[in-house]
Amino acid sequence: MLQIIPKKEFDKIRGSSIPKFKKLSLLANMGRLNTLVAVKKAGSGHLGSSFSAMDIAIYLYYEKMNTVEVGIDSPDRDIYISSKGHDVPGLYSIFYSLGILPLEKLMKLRRLNGLDGHPEINIPGIEASTGSLGMGISKGKGMAWAKKYRNNGGHVYVLIGDGELQEGQIYEALQTTVHQKISNITVIVDRNKYQTDKNTENIISLKNLMDKFSAFGWYVDQFDGHNYEELERVFDKSDQEKNLPKILIADTIKGKGVSFMEDKVEWHYLPMTDEQYASALNEVAADR
Repeated sequence: MLQIIPKKEFDKIRGSSIPKFKKLSLLANMGRLNTLVAVKKAGSGHLGSSFSAMDIAIYLYYEKMNTVEVGIDSPDRDIYISSKGHDVPGLYSIFYSLGILPLEKLMKLRRLNGLDGHPEINIPGIEASTGSLGMGISKGKGMAWAKKYRNNGGHVYVLIGDGELQEGQIYEALQTTVHQKISNITVIVDRNKYQTDKNTENIISLKNLMDKFSAFGWYVDQFDGHNYEELERVFDKSDQEKNLPKILIADTIKGKGVSFMEDKVEWHYLPMTDEQYASALNEVAADR
């Protein structure tokens, strides 16, 4: 049965007196459920990446960023860019929950006149088209520079995948961001340890990311990307650094929230059978 949790239910949770971290966890599971429905209807979509990044995106949109309050067209808005792009089904479900996208669009994932399978700027809420990997930090630092140049408010957040760290442009962007003294940008690494069909360490080992990023002159921290207390700690702490760009390494689990998908490389893009879909729905709903 393809049944979306309606936006009004998200509004109820958002306005409730439920403790903050429990509320965010509940919102994330509701987002996962709606993502499952949209991907099942589409017949394809990246669930593993969507679920590893869901808690981070929920925290940013519901707790950290001003995007909804000031409007998605305000020059003073915070900006979120998914550089890896494969998590966009989950991002669309968040946009629906916030009223940025209507239900009919969410239910036309990967369909003509619906929602693209990768971020495209023709879709409300999407700040940069992605798909060719490695470009998100470059795009984000350009937007961050423009904010400073125009005396606009707002911070730029860029989510990158750990598999994306194989791309050379990433390191050019790390170097030039520091050189140009761009400090109103935070990069989050979705460190779910897989890229496409293999473990990142089996393709090209990333070694010690803390040391690597620090060598470029960035402020660096590492945390559990599914723990909301940790999310709040690292973002609040990084906000105190005013002179450097920030990069936060989120230890995440591919397919987080559905046990048979967790830490399984095949769920990068594997379509669900009806039985798997029902099992995943039941599990995510039980966590609510």
